[in-house]
Amino acid sequence: MERPTMNLRRHASLRQLEVFEAIARLGSFKRAAQTLHVTQPTVSMQIRKLSEAVGMPLFEQVGKRVYLTDAGRSLYESCREMFGSLERFEMDVANMKGLTQGRLRLGVVTTAKYFAPRLLGGFCERYPGVDASLKVTNRERVLERLQSNEDDLYIFGQPPAGVDVEAVPFLRNPLVALAPPGHPLAGRAGVPLAELGEYPFLAREPGSGTRLAVERLCDEHGVTLRVRMELGSNEAIKQSVAAGMGVSVLSEHTLAGGGEEVAVLDLEGFPIERHWYLVYPAGKQLSVAARAFMDYLLAEGARMAESGVSEIPRSPQGGWPVGPAADREPPGPEGRS
Repeated sequence: MERPTMNLRRHASLRQLEVFEAIARLGSFKRAAQTLHVTQPTVSMQIRKLSEAVGMPLFEQVGKRVYLTDAGRSLYESCREMFGSLERFEMDVANMKGLTQGRLRLGVVTTAKYFAPRLLGGFCERYPGVDASLKVTNRERVLERLQSNEDDLYIFGQPPAGVDVEAVPFLRNPLVALAPPGHPLAGRAGVPLAELGEYPFLAREPGSGTRLAVERLCDEHGVTLRVRMELGSNEAIKQSVAAGMGVSVLSEHTLAGGGEEVAVLDLEGFPIERHWYLVYPAGKQLSVAARAFMDYLLAEGARMAESGVSEIPRSPQGGWPVGPAADREPPGPEGRS
């Protein structure tokens, strides 16, 4: 007796395949539900219907982890090819229409969370037909999104190592040393870098681009930092510095985000000159919208961002009021680079 053949085109929907692809890529029903903005029961129901259409289980659970079955791995490869073809079709159509329509997905590290929306807003004012989205998260998660090709472009404070990418610098990102007002290092000129190691240091978490840059400078000069604590938020570091808990180093952009009063130190080797980079996978064909956004950053976008943060005012004592006590509007940025 001849066995019935499977017909996914008739029994499976594009939405079910989209849900399946998200689970396979992210390795989690929960994360897939969050990414697709649906509930977990909805995700489970879609996968159950798709498994019934295939006639075989697509996932197996071992402990708390989800793994693809042989059928699931084969379907995942087919989904990647299919969605890749659909994305190329969407890009072709957008190219035909120019920027009267189109989509732009931007992923950025959290230190860019203040200036990136301003840049994206200016771009969308110029091209109102573009449907733009912005994902702000920590460096580790942005790296995951880059490797999964979830967005069109990414903004990093330091290009990822060990990943084949194109990295285009578009904006200065100087790192400055900070201390509480009245600190022994505040208000002095030409402080030797070695003196930074004499005080408790508040560090970003391991893997942060800011921390890597500071450690590299200190290693070059034989300076050992006395790390008092690690904090995962630039705002937490600013407030801790202002409260007298230690000294630290942050992107100058973070000072324009508001917070407490801190002193910017005149320290040997500072500011550490870095740049913001627009990053995308090597060989990726950029859409018209992505290419236009890159051009915008390299021209008017960079000038717009610089105008808000390049000239940060400081008091004669080296302190900069960045909160309600400041009798002015703060100019702009913050996060994790």
